[in-house]
Amino acid sequence: MNAGAYQPIANYGIIGNLHTIALVSVTGSIDFMCFTRFDSPSLFGAMLDAERGGTFDITPQLDDADTKQLYLPDTTVLITRFLSEVGVAEITDFMPVKTSERNCVLVRTVSITRGNVPFRMRCMPRFDYARAEHRVEGGPHEIVFTSLSNPKSSFRLISNVPMTIDGPDVYAEFTLSDVEQAHFVIESSSDDEKRTAEEAIQFYTTSDFESTVDYWKTWIGRSQYTGRWREMVNRSALTLKLLTSYQFGSTVAAPTFGLPSVIGGNRNWDYRFTWIRDAAFTMYAFLRLGFMEEAAAFMHWIEQELDTIDEAGETLQLMYTLDGARELPEQELNHLSGYRNSAPVRIGNAAFSQFQLDIYGELMDSIYLYDKYHGAVTYSFWKKMERQIEFVCDNWGRPDHGIWEVRSQECEFLQSRLMCWVALDRAIKVVEHRSFPSPIDRWRTIRDEIYRDIYDNFWSEEKQSFVQHKGANALDASALLMPLVRFIHPHEPRWLSTLEAIERELISDSLVHRYRLDSGAIDGLEGEEGTFTMCSFWYVECLSRSGQLSKARLLFEKMLSYSNHLGLFAEQLGKRGEHLGNFPQAFTHLGLISAAFDLNRRLDSFQTY
Repeated sequence: MNAGAYQPIANYGIIGNLHTIALVSVTGSIDFMCFTRFDSPSLFGAMLDAERGGTFDITPQLDDADTKQLYLPDTTVLITRFLSEVGVAEITDFMPVKTSERNCVLVRTVSITRGNVPFRMRCMPRFDYARAEHRVEGGPHEIVFTSLSNPKSSFRLISNVPMTIDGPDVYAEFTLSDVEQAHFVIESSSDDEKRTAEEAIQFYTTSDFESTVDYWKTWIGRSQYTGRWREMVNRSALTLKLLTSYQFGSTVAAPTFGLPSVIGGNRNWDYRFTWIRDAAFTMYAFLRLGFMEEAAAFMHWIEQELDTIDEAGETLQLMYTLDGARELPEQELNHLSGYRNSAPVRIGNAAFSQFQLDIYGELMDSIYLYDKYHGAVTYSFWKKMERQIEFVCDNWGRPDHGIWEVRSQECEFLQSRLMCWVALDRAIKVVEHRSFPSPIDRWRTIRDEIYRDIYDNFWSEEKQSFVQHKGANALDASALLMPLVRFIHPHEPRWLSTLEAIERELISDSLVHRYRLDSGAIDGLEGEEGTFTMCSFWYVECLSRSGQLSKARLLFEKMLSYSNHLGLFAEQLGKRGEHLGNFPQAFTHLGLISAAFDLNRRLDSFQTY
């Protein structure tokens, strides 16, 4: 496949219903959508194979039209505009928020603000990651697509303009003039309230449109953030909410799979799962902004997982499916060419079986913050969590795969050791606040032992820096978390020296590499990669906490300029500032929120003197 057939990853906006999302390009094509859940098989996947993946495309037949995209303010309703000399057209895309994933609806409305504009619509679904055949029946205003391998994933496409079946696909050609509209609605076949096509279109484009707009405006209106960069913070919050399951309270790391962190390379992972680490940090961002309901829902999800592992005599693993299943077997979809020939395309994630110690610290930090902001940490919940803290006490010295999920070997990683310290430190604080009968004297002893181990054995005199793992000389951007989790004071000489070393070896302006393979860092994979955007926001917050406010503000503003046209970020940035990796990534957006919150607060304090 010609790489030119693929749009840049940054050319997409997202819409969603808290069960799944769709990626909508600036040219009006939906090139990625899993149906009907984040972790369901893809229905449209042209981003991963332009020929075989499937797309839902609405294209104005205009020469040299300029395109623009924007969200309706404070919502996830997306408008794609086409502007030309002969006419101006708009496509409005949204997904109504429903309580059940079974009622999955996608609404596309085409309207004209000037001129007479011809359009062509193509609906080309490819069920089960483009592995399953399907049957097409009906017409001209209601057409049913039935998957031959899984009828439950079938759907109907309804429209107020005539549609034509063409083999496995459907198309329509129509012309609209001023104030005319065309509507196209995908509706899951399991919808319990079957309406006629005309009734459904009327309902979805009026009542459901209004309720969707109201839902998102009401939700973001509860944010307590009123500082600088409010629009970017709100968009990041809305993005995190879109990645949170209405049904389970869990959060996916990203809604996509297979988008490469190296073009043409093999670092193409599936991020449609709930990492304990990412979800815990997401709850930290929600709590900072005042969204207690989301944090409470996640705590309920965690409690259910703790119940399950208590019964089985197991410990937490680093990632789960949305509904808490533990098995995420990795497969390669060799029939898909991959984004710009970046193969293999993977689903599932073999990292689920890795041993990673840092997850206990991230989870415990979110529990501590939940308790601090008046969440209900009950003793029955705490007894389950206490068993996990005891596990940390007994295992903190073990090598693991680390935050970056190194596949080649286990090591004693700095960040893992650091988060073990966090787990014990925050557990002690919760116990003291709630007066729970826990063995905090033992925990204090072990916490202090971990502190001394990090301070003495992860320090390199040669580098004048804390290093990636015990015995190494390589630096790692995850060390930027040390002052952020209050392990070390941001003005302490050892930390300032570490920050200077990271700036020399890992940072170019505002862009941060997580490590350098040519400096001896452990990775286990071939090929280079881009800079990690979440690490850039960690860096900004470190500068802010160390009092370098002017520098922090400038670099923060520079990082915001790397967002796409809608304020969204992928996982990484390439050498030309192009977005790489799965999109959008929760970790990046929560890092943005945290950096904005800290920097805004310190700028306010500075201006009061």
